[in-house]
Order: sequence, then structure tokens, then C-alpha cells
Amino acid sequence: MKRPTLEDRFAATQRPNASPVMYQRWSELLFLHWEVSVESITATLPDGLYPDLHKGRAWIGLVPFYMQNIRPRFLPAVPGISNFLEMNVRTYVHDEHGRPGVWFYSLDANQSLAVSVAKRFFHLPYHRADMTAENREGKIHYSCTRRTRPDETTGFIYSGGAPLPSPAPGSFEYFLVERYYLFAHHGKEMKNSIGQVHHTPYSLVQAHVEEWSGEAIQQAGFDIGDREPDHSVISHRVDVSVFAIEPVS
Repeated sequence: MKRPTLEDRFAATQRPNASPVMYQRWSELLFLHWEVSVESITATLPDGLYPDLHKGRAWIGLVPFYMQNIRPRFLPAVPGISNFLEMNVRTYVHDEHGRPGVWFYSLDANQSLAVSVAKRFFHLPYHRADMTAENREGKIHYSCTRRTRPDETTGFIYSGGAPLPSPAPGSFEYFLVERYYLFAHHGKEMKNSIGQVHHTPYSLVQAHVEEWSGEAIQQAGFDIGDREPDHSVISHRVDVSVFAIEPVS
């Protein structure tokens, strides 16, 4: 098993030598992170995936955002289908080749077709949810209630502040946000798959978070109680190319 080097992390940022299958825009991303024990992450991962650590520490993230202009490579965006809300609970992992990526515990979305397509073709743990987001005087009021958990709502009020320097390779923020691989586990034989996205590096700003709740993290099996996030940051927008998922060799 090979741990990711700085060269591996930089290599992941390079555009694949292939045609994308989809284009997307991610907007008003709020990245909230908490430190959790390495053991708690290890216990949740399938064989062949390992916790990706920063200075020996493991992290779990909660990321609400807007999905916009979603479209397959050869088709235009379609009103009513191409724009919706998404929130994910994630951690950071690598495979035995040292490729660093994201492991999703859940992805909630308020668009049924998007949930069906993502589950079928990308094998990701999507859930249908009732979600709202409004920009009120520069503050985003965001809520998510998974339909299978109607009594539990994850909510936020957040806004962006001053621009931050671009994360330097090897820095903590680079470790958290500059992620270009995703892993999934599926099929009758429960094999691991890997997919890749490509975009310009995130432009980050300070996050002002007036309200947050961690129900989605509790639903994933992690007890953070009422502990404030250890790290928060916002990115206003990034345009993304999505590439096909394939078995981990």
C-alpha cells in the first residue's frame, strides 16, 4: 500500500486524457470539517481503501452547495432538471496506488432524476431530499431534510467574506478541497471503482457561518455532538468536467 505523495496530489489535478461524460457548475460551496479518529474512518471503508491523513489526522466534511447547468457532454442544460441542490458527507481516502480522493457517506439532492442517474452510473450513495436555499441580503439560508428521515433537518446560514490566498500544495486547505478522484463500492462482487473530475483550482473566501447543524453527519454514524467545525471555508463557483467511472485496477 502506497501513501499519497505531494506529486500524487498534484498529478490528480491534471486533466485526464479522455473526453468528459458530463459538465457541471458547483456554486456557493460551504466546506465544514471536523477532526475524527482515524479508527472511526478505517472501520467504515471497504477493503482496498485507506484513510488519507493530514499530519496523522483524519477528517470528515459536510458540504452543501448548488448544482447548476448539469448536462451530458452532447446535450444542452434543461430547465427544471439541470439545476438543483446537493449536500454531501465525505471523508478522504486513497487506494493502494496512492491516488488521493473522496469517499462519500451520503449525497442528498432534491432532483429525482439526478439521484437515479448518479446511483446507477456512478454507484454513489445518493438520497432524495427536500431542500431549499435562498439568498437573503447576502446570506444563504440552506436546509436539507432526507425523505427517509423526515424529522431530521440539516440547516445552515452562511456567507462569504474576504478572499483567501490560493491553497499552497501540501497545506491543510489544499488537502481538504483540492480533490479530483472519487471512489465507490458496488456490484455483486462489491468491487471498488474510481472516477475523476477536473476543474480549475478553487478560489476560496472566508466563511461566516451563523447557523449550522450536523444531523447528516450523525446519520453517517459519526458523533460530533454540538462541537463547532474545526475548519470552514467557502468557494463561490467552479466549472467542472466529469469523467467516466471505472474499476480500480
